[in-house]
Amino acid sequence: MTGYPLFDIFLTTLYVFGWLLWLVLLFWIIMDIFRSRDLSGLAKAGWLLLVIVLPLLGVLVYLIARGSAMHERSTRPLTADSPYGDYYGSPQSAGVNRSPSDELSKLASLHQRGVINDEEYERVKMRVM
Repeated sequence: MTGYPLFDIFLTTLYVFGWLLWLVLLFWIIMDIFRSRDLSGLAKAGWLLLVIVLPLLGVLVYLIARGSAMHERSTRPLTADSPYGDYYGSPQSAGVNRSPSDELSKLASLHQRGVINDEEYERVKMRVM
């Protein structure tokens, strides 16, 4: 390694890291373009064309124009108005993060309406507790 000094190794590592960071940012922005519900199809095509044809300028303009709401679009859960309904809904709809008292009140409501019988009510109540 006499022809490859330590500073060149550092610069090569920096270039590779910068290139990977650039690719991740580019794909993140492309995903955000397709995720945006407030953009029409023509606007999405325009942003995508700008980001692909003039990547440096396109990414910079996109981050300035629409970058403030990228976090909200990436963390927004699918709601019941999505084409998948409640299947991919919020964690509460999947039974995650529900407290036992919430489960018991829902269970009692089902029992009072006659959806489940006494035996099922007791069995599920013991499982929740």
